[in-house]
Formats: sequence, structure tokens, C-alpha cells
Amino acid sequence: MNLPIGGTTGLSHEHSEVISEAATWLAVQSPRPSPIVPELQRRFGLSAVDACQAIREAGLIRGRAL
Repeated sequence: MNLPIGGTTGLSHEHSEVISEAATWLAVQSPRPSPIVPELQRRFGLSAVDACQAIREAGLIRGRAL
């Protein structure tokens, strides 16, 4: 098995940027789309796991805005 050297997480910078972009978009949506996960998958090309991460981040963004 070939493991990366240097402590990488295995996530690309571009990948996390898309999750952050989706989170920012979702944080300002009112009303929020329903169902949320399929909308994030369609709009941003995220997996279900990544869409859930974006939802968590959107909650943090909204919390900081209060």
C-alpha cells in the first residue's frame, strides 16, 4: 500500500473549497431548500457525506452571524 508522506489528510484544497462554497450558499438561503442533501449534491456535485459537512458548516456560519 502506498501512503502519502508528510501528514496529508487526503483531502484536496479544491474539494474543501467546494464544501465551503456550498456551506456559504446554504447559510444565506431563506427558506432553505428541502430536501437539502439532494439539492447540495445537484448544485455543487457533492457526495452525501460532503453535503452533510456543508450543512454543519452552514450552521456554524449562521451561528456566527447572530
